[in-house]
Amino acid sequence: MTSPARRLAEFLALERGILGLLVMVVLVGMGERMAERFLPIYLLALGGGIWSVGALNGLDNLLSALYSFPGGYLADHLGTKRALLLFNGLAILGFLIVVLIPAWWAVLLGACLFLSWTAISLPATMGLVAEALPKSKRAMGVSMHSLVRRFPMALGPILGGVFIDAWGPETGVRLAFAVAILLALVAIVAQQRLIRDRRPNELSGNSAEGNPLRLFARMDRRLRNLLVSDILVRFCEQIPYAFVVVWCLERIENPVSATQFGVLTAIEMATAVLIYIPVAHFSDRGEKKPFVLMTFVFFTLFPVTLLFCDSFPLLVGAFVLRGLKEFGEPTRKALIMDLAPEDCKAGMFGLYYLIRDVVVSVAAFGGALLWSFAPEINLVVASAFGALGTVWFAVRGESVSIKDP
Repeated sequence: MTSPARRLAEFLALERGILGLLVMVVLVGMGERMAERFLPIYLLALGGGIWSVGALNGLDNLLSALYSFPGGYLADHLGTKRALLLFNGLAILGFLIVVLIPAWWAVLLGACLFLSWTAISLPATMGLVAEALPKSKRAMGVSMHSLVRRFPMALGPILGGVFIDAWGPETGVRLAFAVAILLALVAIVAQQRLIRDRRPNELSGNSAEGNPLRLFARMDRRLRNLLVSDILVRFCEQIPYAFVVVWCLERIENPVSATQFGVLTAIEMATAVLIYIPVAHFSDRGEKKPFVLMTFVFFTLFPVTLLFCDSFPLLVGAFVLRGLKEFGEPTRKALIMDLAPEDCKAGMFGLYYLIRDVVVSVAAFGGALLWSFAPEINLVVASAFGALGTVWFAVRGESVSIKDP
């Protein structure tokens, strides 16, 4: 008879390799978040000026898109374990540059190595989930990854703030990066001990595909339809993304304070955390399409809902709705892995994100233009894109049965 602890681990898909992955996510993520959130004030303290802060933000968005495909290719080419070792080594090198060279240009140089660690490692992470778990547990595995990574997102900036308050921005940020190096080294030891050393493409014997055009030709029709829907829905998210805080603090009839906006963000995060596990459990038991479709509905409703929220109590409901957009996000990632070819799952995942994020990057510029006409136009157009993507997926989207090979 299995113990309650063992049954719980099986329910949560906490296989040995997944545990190694989660340890890595917490440790590397904690180190990254301790310092990364305070880089703008560090750049200003070093004399980099406002343009260096803008360059940092631009690098983050650009590299997040461009790193996805190389990350997937290397995971398929080297194997997940070796790829994660390489990615963590690059992050450590970036941290080290910032620690050793107190100059604004060194921050930008180091940022090229650590700023998009999540983007470059995500395809390998999803590949590991696909390797370690059957289809009937993949949504749970992805959900545990999404849930656990929220902890460093919440705690890292708090610890980093303690460092800043104690030693000032220059010394505090460099000390935070030094701690990040130590945490990443511990993460490397844990992941190398816990993750199985699967040889590259051991299931198929084929070499990894490094040509994105040839890889795109292998993309399943169902995955292409999901990609089209996802792009449209991400336009819905990104068009108003940077302006939500402006709407809440300045545009509504009874503006909220910065602290209240922080509370609203915490409510959004808490909502997401609470729904991850139950939704993953039910989506693993049947078709994934309804859960992904509901996620697209929640994305679509949030911008237009803001139009009717003119006070803090009403905004609480809107941000609960915003948190519900995570309803089927892990399920969507699991569906990508289900629809990707067996011999290039990480590469296909990386290609999917490369195409999506490069196209959606246009939304930031379009959002500013729409806001300049009227904030209400920005929100309505955003929801219109979401509705279009939702309808596309409702009509043309498909998922796979857990019984499919």
